[in-house]
Amino acid sequence: MSPESSGEVALAGRLLKHKVLLALTLSSLIPLLVLAYVVLRYVEPGLDRAEVARFYGLHGLILATMLAMAVGAYIIWDMGRALSRLAELMSKDLGLAEIGRRSDEVGTLMTSFSSMLGTVEQQAIDINTFALRLDAAYRELEATNAKLKETSFKDEVTGLYNRRFFSLRLEEEISRYRRFNHPVSVVVLDLDGFKTVNDEFGHAVGDDTLRDIGQILMKHSRGINVVSRYGGDEFAVLLVETAKSGARLYADRIRQVVATFPFSHGKQVTASFGVASLPDDEATTSEELFRAADEALYAAKRAGKNQVVGAGREGKIS
Repeated sequence: MSPESSGEVALAGRLLKHKVLLALTLSSLIPLLVLAYVVLRYVEPGLDRAEVARFYGLHGLILATMLAMAVGAYIIWDMGRALSRLAELMSKDLGLAEIGRRSDEVGTLMTSFSSMLGTVEQQAIDINTFALRLDAAYRELEATNAKLKETSFKDEVTGLYNRRFFSLRLEEEISRYRRFNHPVSVVVLDLDGFKTVNDEFGHAVGDDTLRDIGQILMKHSRGINVVSRYGGDEFAVLLVETAKSGARLYADRIRQVVATFPFSHGKQVTASFGVASLPDDEATTSEELFRAADEALYAAKRAGKNQVVGAGREGKIS
């Protein structure tokens, strides 16, 4: 309890005590004095002392009335004292334990109230603890789901996106092209003679080579593009908002970087590229667009490798 609040509670207790004392004075003390004066001044002189029953009966009635008023006054005074003490204890933030030790109705009431309050507080703590645990479990579940989702879309060797994610994003971009006529391009590349690297140096060195290719693609690609390992030593890149001329320049730049890259095994590695785009090439679905780029890739292989070939009539460009 704050100092200001405790001060207000203590002041309220003192005011209540003063009001009780004033009420006792007005309702008990003054009427007693008036009653005593009337009896002694006007009633008693008119009584015949020979009539013993009436004389002492009146005195007995007056005495009983005075006792009843005194008892009532004491009860009111005791209640005021209890309430004042309650206010003092609350202002000092000492709890309700001392009041609970009283043996009267106030003590019983306060003991029950204190027990009920303790139960409610414990239940509130339990509920809050449960809510915190539930929130933590929910957050952990969200993180796990996000991690699983991310893992399901990533290639284990290169860390690039896998074929499944590439296909989903390509479908999305085809839909966007249909709505807004924004250009989209696909570049497919395959390493030339990669099998000899695996045969000569082993699959571990081959995996290192694939990772190097992945790093080259990521370094020379925009963040909105989708770089993926499509399978084996074949990679696919989705170029968003890129026309065919831009896709050809991108593919040729990657081709030159790969051909001059210092791989750890010391051998030169080259790559062949196929490029297809919308609206430049005839394709109505994502499968048809990828197939056009893949056919251009194999045309580059047949033409001598380490080349970029565009789909359609354009043929070899480098």
